[in-house]
Amino acid sequence: MCKIHVDKSERLEGTVQISGSKNAVLPLLAATLLTDEPCELGGVPMLRDVDVMCRLLRFFGAKVDEDPAAARISVHAGAITANIAPPELVKAMRASIVAMGPLIARTGSAGAPLPGGCAIGDRPIDLHIKGFRSLGANVEFCDNEDGKGFVRAEAGRLKGAEMYLDFASVGATENIMMAAALAEGTTIIENPAQEPEIVDLANFLNKMGARIRGAGTDVIRIDGVEKLHGAEHTVIPDRIEAGTFMLAAAITGGSVQIENMLPNHVVPVTAKLRETGVYVREAFGGLFVDATRGALRATDIKTLPYPGFPTDVQPQFMAFLATVEGASTIIETVFENRFMHIKELNRMNAGIVEEGRKASLPGGASLKGASVRATDLRAGAALILAGLAAEGHTTVSDVHHVDRGYENLTEKLTKIGAKISRSNPGADDA
Repeated sequence: MCKIHVDKSERLEGTVQISGSKNAVLPLLAATLLTDEPCELGGVPMLRDVDVMCRLLRFFGAKVDEDPAAARISVHAGAITANIAPPELVKAMRASIVAMGPLIARTGSAGAPLPGGCAIGDRPIDLHIKGFRSLGANVEFCDNEDGKGFVRAEAGRLKGAEMYLDFASVGATENIMMAAALAEGTTIIENPAQEPEIVDLANFLNKMGARIRGAGTDVIRIDGVEKLHGAEHTVIPDRIEAGTFMLAAAITGGSVQIENMLPNHVVPVTAKLRETGVYVREAFGGLFVDATRGALRATDIKTLPYPGFPTDVQPQFMAFLATVEGASTIIETVFENRFMHIKELNRMNAGIVEEGRKASLPGGASLKGASVRATDLRAGAALILAGLAAEGHTTVSDVHHVDRGYENLTEKLTKIGAKISRSNPGADDA
């Protein structure tokens, strides 16, 4: 398996360009199943998860053309020839579940094994099912031929409904919104997710002829239409990648200009970095992050659904806080198993104490290079950042997790001064 090798790096300096959002592009690709006309997406990051979603669309019968050089993907789902997702693709990517809403709305039927993805905690699809049932679908759970969990939904034309989500689930909001776009009548979603990726999906659907209002607020209204048409759309920048590079600058005491990003999407990360003494200002359509202006200090973090502090930046921020002077506390409220990186960071002398969903950091750690494992996507990013600040050599294995969500990460870090490389199978991984 490929590994990433990191050596202690000097201050990172320079400019980095942020790619399109992984969490936005996956539901956008799924939404192309709602129309029999061609759709085109620009600003697409060429990631493992994007590849899996494209393979899934092809399995359903869509014609998919990828142009990595232009960061564009064209999809034409002229005819849906299958609506049962294959286990190998669902296992590879949890977000494959967002294809169910479009398939139910378009074909009246959909099925899938229970999804896989990063093992960061219990992420049931109960709210997806609640939404489908509210719209009139008959949903059943059963075991497939391998004895594993399987969900199947059947419906005529879906009917608009009012529903309240017990938790502001991003995936459920996306799935329900897409299904309701072709439903008869009006659908009201109360307590939906408010992430920028929800707004991006709504904007794309509206370009396709949907009638969606309120995305990004606490109530979304969808007036169903008979048919959607093709559209072109550019994916929003990846706010989690932006946050990761902000912390790469901070953990190395560097100064980095981050471009092709939307500063208002990372307000909680910016606020917390400023609390530690990092200088952050808007510049050139992005953010300039400068950690060279004096000693940095500890702060406390509590993850929350958007617009709160993002759980997807918590591991990277933890790596940074381990190195600054002063004790800090991180509380994880979104995923109950989002602290798997603590064990790996402690291999690097971080000294973090885990108590349930609370992590206590003594701060001021002199990190040491070690062989560590990326337990999930964002944990992998955190370990790479820790390696930039650690004395000696760090080897990160299981980096397929990292490849799911970061486009050209090692190349981008190298460009701004990081000492980082990859080794392929058969290469010297010592």
